[in-house]
Amino acid sequence: MQQRTISRPVEAVGIGLHKGEPIRLRLEPLSENSGIIFYREDIGLTIPLTPDSVINTQMATVIGNEQGSISTIEHFLSSVYAYGIDNMRVIVDGNEMPIMDGSAISFCLLLDEAGVEIQDAPKNIMRVLKPVEVRDGDKFVRLTPSDRASFDFTIHFDHPAIGKQSHKFTLGTKAFIDEIARARTFGFAHEIQYLQSQNLALGATLQNAIGLDEHRILNPEGLRFDNEFARHKILDAMGDMMVGGVSVLGSYESFAGSHKLNAMLVSKLKEDASSYEIIAIDTLKSREFEKSFVTV
Repeated sequence: MQQRTISRPVEAVGIGLHKGEPIRLRLEPLSENSGIIFYREDIGLTIPLTPDSVINTQMATVIGNEQGSISTIEHFLSSVYAYGIDNMRVIVDGNEMPIMDGSAISFCLLLDEAGVEIQDAPKNIMRVLKPVEVRDGDKFVRLTPSDRASFDFTIHFDHPAIGKQSHKFTLGTKAFIDEIARARTFGFAHEIQYLQSQNLALGATLQNAIGLDEHRILNPEGLRFDNEFARHKILDAMGDMMVGGVSVLGSYESFAGSHKLNAMLVSKLKEDASSYEIIAIDTLKSREFEKSFVTV
């Protein structure tokens, strides 16, 4: 299997979740072995996608340095993971990715519009060789060796509209579109009110998130899936796993995981050279992972 980029540049405009201002997003093809490169057009800052670039995980995954940052990259990166894109320039004119509808489906549509171009170099992946785990009390995130990329996420919120939910997902481009990509982020009304008092979450609306008060879901249309909350956590986890810069081959499992724990997991994985290897996908004995990436 060869590396992939997009066939042509594409653009979209959406609102930033925190500033509530329009953000222009442009995707451009890059040559083999370039990786996923983020670029802040407004300040001329290039940010490579590596674990060392992660500077904040409090409310979203944020990459950057002392010169500037880009927030909320995880929804977009989940679609990059699902489509198997290896090389691409991601240009924004502000300090966050557009939130779109709070899910990843708009980014899938944008990648469909751009098309996928097969390149000459072999596709490299990060294969998990031994179990790696990060815990915080009863919360945990874990990667274990597998010949498929899979995600198993359980959440438990003391809220009547959420409760305990789980979802299991095996990576596949079409399966991602059908099962995961449309799952929206969510937030509680009292938290949003506090954040907005701090000039954050100014773009949050019921058009780009599931809103909840103390008792119920506030969105008139309701949920897209019975367990949409758990599915969105898988979407987040997929995006966070891409921070390593290449697709991860392994089995991911979590109870009540977070962006912070996911970032710690990727860092812990890469800190121990015996826990992973970067290899060409063609060298795998099993072809199951390669079958995940189909052109849709």
